[in-house]
Amino acid sequence: MTGGVAAAAGHVRSAVAGGQRRVIRTPDQRLRIFVSSTLRELTEERAAVREAVESLRLAPVMFELGARPHPPRALYRSYLAQSDVFVGIYGESYGWVAPEEEVSGLEDEYNLAPPEMPKLIYLRASEGRDPRLDTLIDRIRADDSAAYLSFASTDELRDHVRNDLAILLAERFDASRSPADQEISDAVPAAAPKIPIPYTSTIGRERDVAAIRDLLTGSAHVVSLIGPGGVGKSRMAIEVARESEDLFPDGVYFVLLEGVLEPGLVVPTIAYSLGVRDNGEAPLEERIARALSGRRVLVVLDNFEQVIEAAPLLVRLSHASPMATFLVTSRIVLRIRGEQVFDVAGLPVPDSWTRATLERVHRTPSCRLFADRASAVSPDFTLSEANAQDVADICRRLEGLPLGIELAAAKVRVLGTRGIAERLEQSLPLLTAAVRDLPDRHRTMRATIEWSVSLLPPSQRALLEDLGVFATRFTFDAVEAIGRGRPWGEHAMDDLAALVDSSLVKPVDVDGRPVFSLLALVREYAIGRLKERGDAAVVRAAHADHYRDLVARIAPGLGGPGQADAVAELGLDLPNLRAAVRHLIHTGRLDDAGDFAWSLLIYWWVAGFFAEVRVWMLELLGKDEPITPHTRAVAWFFALWGEMWQRPSAEAVAGLGECIRLFEESGDEDAAAMALAARATARLQLDLPDLDTADRELTAAVAKLHDLGNTWAAAITEVARGRLAWLRGLTDDALGHFDRATATAASGGDLFTTSVAGNHLARLQLVRGEIDAAEAQCVRTLLVSLRLHFEEGIAYGVEGLCAVAAARGDGERAGALSAVAAVIRHRIGVFDAEAFTVHTPQLDAMRAADPDAVAAGERRGAELTLAEALALALPADALAEAGAVIERW
Repeated sequence: MTGGVAAAAGHVRSAVAGGQRRVIRTPDQRLRIFVSSTLRELTEERAAVREAVESLRLAPVMFELGARPHPPRALYRSYLAQSDVFVGIYGESYGWVAPEEEVSGLEDEYNLAPPEMPKLIYLRASEGRDPRLDTLIDRIRADDSAAYLSFASTDELRDHVRNDLAILLAERFDASRSPADQEISDAVPAAAPKIPIPYTSTIGRERDVAAIRDLLTGSAHVVSLIGPGGVGKSRMAIEVARESEDLFPDGVYFVLLEGVLEPGLVVPTIAYSLGVRDNGEAPLEERIARALSGRRVLVVLDNFEQVIEAAPLLVRLSHASPMATFLVTSRIVLRIRGEQVFDVAGLPVPDSWTRATLERVHRTPSCRLFADRASAVSPDFTLSEANAQDVADICRRLEGLPLGIELAAAKVRVLGTRGIAERLEQSLPLLTAAVRDLPDRHRTMRATIEWSVSLLPPSQRALLEDLGVFATRFTFDAVEAIGRGRPWGEHAMDDLAALVDSSLVKPVDVDGRPVFSLLALVREYAIGRLKERGDAAVVRAAHADHYRDLVARIAPGLGGPGQADAVAELGLDLPNLRAAVRHLIHTGRLDDAGDFAWSLLIYWWVAGFFAEVRVWMLELLGKDEPITPHTRAVAWFFALWGEMWQRPSAEAVAGLGECIRLFEESGDEDAAAMALAARATARLQLDLPDLDTADRELTAAVAKLHDLGNTWAAAITEVARGRLAWLRGLTDDALGHFDRATATAASGGDLFTTSVAGNHLARLQLVRGEIDAAEAQCVRTLLVSLRLHFEEGIAYGVEGLCAVAAARGDGERAGALSAVAAVIRHRIGVFDAEAFTVHTPQLDAMRAADPDAVAAGERRGAELTLAEALALALPADALAEAGAVIERW
């Protein structure tokens, strides 16, 4: 630390050097900092620590419901298990000790932190500290894995944390760089897990998991896990995916369809999960098929019943990619060719005709599950002869449904097993009788949720129902935003905490950010109740307004220096961005929906979501309601974008001309200039392209965009001008356009266009034989693409350096880099031969001169990780910069 930094660094060095070295988790998982403190006493200090952590591009792990009286120990454990550093902030309060507990949550967090985890402790100057906190601090002073320092103000604390973490990071990164030939390789781990991390253990499913794994090794291309809500299909799919990774050497991908309600969005959602980017230039389904072709992968599609009309897609993908396997969870059978159905049943329950002895209950999976979840709520709970009969009765009445058992177990601290059993005996028959239109187990699960909710006070019940508007996950800030004017609004923090304790809301971690989610069945119940109350429109409007405000705050950074951060932040909230558009269209706020979509144009472009936006905009245009000319222009622009690339026609050109007219009529000169550039690009796709008219329109569009200060659109349009000049054989002019585009984008901090323009510039330099200039440009754009996590740009940069290596006679290096680029392009479904094969002439010439060297390189390159490829591709000075970029990625 600044005063204790040497000690902290020493502790870090010893932790890193030990046998359990915790490898730095970048780029896909940033270093995660768990922050422990009392909340109400240290609110400002927590905010200062969060600022310090985020300023270093690290991920704070902060359960912002605060230091509640006694949050479940499993929650501490799950957050700590995903963290790398423990930061404790202590003031005067020791925190509340809950009944039946011996220590406060504050001390419990410290106790649960793994011994090898570095601990940085900050003590606020105080003369009135709680004696029990003094005792804890004395323990900390004797802890070899902890370093501590006092602070007097939040500014001082912020500086201490920032400096200490910077030193800590440097120590860890330095330790990961040995030996020298693995400098970047050690800093870059395998990709972040694509399979969700379960926060509790899976019990009683060993045979089912083994049976499904056997199905996956057979001839079935689609295996469907079928069962009612709450039976544990999603959890089983997670376990199967984790247990089957060895069967699928090319990857396991988990596609969450929980927030996807339109069948037309299934393809974009699968593409997003696979890393296949949609720029409109080729049908997205075709790109997915190409990305899967020849690869032994498992694609898990969770919650397919709500998009069942999209099931034929799986048949088409299976035929196009016969080595790929699809594992689907659904409440109903897909009924497609080649589907292998596995019925997921509830967990076994004790026999009703025999006495529930302790030994029998211990053997029964449903009872073991109840005991596991009950002990998480009440650590002193154990199965015993005294409660065995009650536990058996509970599990039988809930028909072994895991979700129902978890909801019941969450009440054990308040009701005890006898109270739970009695209330289920009284309530479930009445509740299931009220929903007889559902199958038996659906009725039981619905009734169990209603029973669990009925035990909540009114404000918590109202909050749960309002949370149904969120898609997949949500932050506490979002909860507060929709709570303004709601009956629970002033108690949001405590009520949400109570719902977590009741297992109705799940805390999760996304990229180091604490967020919350509802299980699909609980969300269905919540939104159903919200509609019954007649409040759905009000809460949906609040949800949409919150995410409109979020977009208004983030979107301006998309075209400039904050682009990478803006893209990452929007990606975390993508499910709710989808839901916000859906709410706006559903409630008739069509003009707001158009503005929302247009403000995110750069995000859709960079992230590759044009197909998804097109679905929304066609729905908007299909509404028989008035819209402004601007909204109509926006909707047609997005609808025509894919058409002009995939099915170029005079009608598409004319349609974009109508967009120009409508934008001009609306007074939006900026949008009109972008539509003009799009129409010029559409002309170039025609069988008989009108080059002269396209040239005039692109020139006019660039001039207008420059005048308006839209550097992002001006730069991307300059790229189009360069492509046109290249097509006409005017390479000097093309070089000038690419150069201007690169300079404009770089000066504005636009990483995406810098990468696109820079790669075009480098390719043209290669064609002209300007090898040194091309190498320098490839290196620059490769580094930029790394910063944005733009895999296409990385592939193009590597291909450029392949051509450089071949031109200089290094056959093995050229072959290896060619193979690396081919693997990336295959995985993300990019096969744009015309635009991205300028490296092949040099490679072919090298192959003719030294075929053995190129072949050896290709074999080597196919096995390289990205980090190893970068070490091969980049010169020493750029290699150091790449390491720094990856460290912050």
